[in-house]
Amino acid sequence: MVLAQLGGSISRALQQMSNATIIDEKVLNECLNEITRALLQADVQFNLVRDMQTNIKKIVNLDDLAAGHNKRKIIQQAIFNELCKMLDPGKPSFTPKKGKASVVMFVGLQGSGKTTTCTKYAYYHQKKGWRPALVCADTFRAGAFDQLKQNATKAKIPFYGSYTESDPMKIAVEGVETFKKENCDLIIVDTSGRHKQEAALFEEMRQVSEATKPDLVIFVMDSSIGQAAFDQARAFKQSVSVGAVIVTKMDGHAKGGGSLSAVAATKSPVIFIGTGEHMDEFEVFDVKPFVSRLLGMGDWSGFMDKIHEVVPMDQQPELLQKLSEGNFTLRIMYEQFQNILKMGPISQVFSMLPGFSAELMPKGREKESSTKIKRYMTMMDSMTNEELDSMNPKLMNESRIMRIARGSGRHVREVTEMLEEYKRLAKVWSKMKGLKIPKKGEMSALSRNMNAQHMSKVLPPQMLKQIGGMGGLQSLMKQMGSTKDMMGMFGGGDK
Repeated sequence: MVLAQLGGSISRALQQMSNATIIDEKVLNECLNEITRALLQADVQFNLVRDMQTNIKKIVNLDDLAAGHNKRKIIQQAIFNELCKMLDPGKPSFTPKKGKASVVMFVGLQGSGKTTTCTKYAYYHQKKGWRPALVCADTFRAGAFDQLKQNATKAKIPFYGSYTESDPMKIAVEGVETFKKENCDLIIVDTSGRHKQEAALFEEMRQVSEATKPDLVIFVMDSSIGQAAFDQARAFKQSVSVGAVIVTKMDGHAKGGGSLSAVAATKSPVIFIGTGEHMDEFEVFDVKPFVSRLLGMGDWSGFMDKIHEVVPMDQQPELLQKLSEGNFTLRIMYEQFQNILKMGPISQVFSMLPGFSAELMPKGREKESSTKIKRYMTMMDSMTNEELDSMNPKLMNESRIMRIARGSGRHVREVTEMLEEYKRLAKVWSKMKGLKIPKKGEMSALSRNMNAQHMSKVLPPQMLKQIGGMGGLQSLMKQMGSTKDMMGMFGGGDK
């Protein structure tokens, strides 16, 4: 995933600093130089990086800090805050309201994935109860209307466009008026992709904006654009009042730091990121949880929200009961595999857990993990109710394993491997006895129901090591339970 490499580099720099016996000026400079190098390699604009380094040095004055201060924590907090500042202009974007017609105009470079993003944006709001509609005012690119029409039809979203009309302003105005009459409350206008050198297209974009009077102009930016992002974003901002940014193609291997630069250039917040080609591969962007995940600090509330999103309300009490009892059957494992697959890309889910760098699950491995989970589920489909609900490991004898292998079309070796995975998860689950998953937003309950000793038994060894062992975990738990600002780092607290 884009920015995973950047997150890994920054995490390593922070880890090296944490391993130092004494935090002095030399250690701080080495840490900041490492982070600066990582940001520049990720195509973040030089001026932004320089300002960030200067600000951190102003905040972290080692000479003025008394002996009792936790210098590591102060430095980490300063780095976290500066990265958040880069991605957060400090003002929210326009938010459409259900039942009231809002016009949203999309602008961006050619090839940035703008037309697909229009549909994703409409589809996201449709699922939340809005009545969206799409207007194709892109008369410059051949096939633009066909693409929008195909996307909109697939998502069952009404659309407007023309094969014969060449005036984008006329199409935009007619489309907006049509959908206002039809009581659509989110009218999305897709415009021609353009480049900052194309003066005529920029003039056309201004005219479409004046004619439709959009409530919000969204700049769509390809994450792989690199150093050019700042200048391109600024050119759009000077022509129309860009109010928000959506970053696309965040599932690739590009450096992606240009997205940080685009926020600085437009002084507008990133509101969504596109994480794949499919309609639902579209995430709401929230600065603190994003930076937290980027630095390997996790996003507990995001993880819990994912659980509450995929586990039906009527099943949640039952799941909590099973979790608190510590009883784990193959049926429970099957249900949890179903939930994991519903949560979205596995690397995205894992990156929400503290100490889990996105680098630990490269893109190729992610697909492999999903395939393995589906393979395990196929094997479990060949099991009897007795086998799925039993907690007796001796029940699964050789003849049963051979029958399951034949029934699922897999090797006996693979069935044995799946049962070993079950035993491992059952061991983890048994150690979670008495642990309660908090309700949505109840982060303080999480810290009350866990202690570091408890968590150290549950976390995989590599994750515990990356956090900084038992000491790092205790510090993490303390931060989560006490300081409101630190809660924000993990995506909790008041938003």
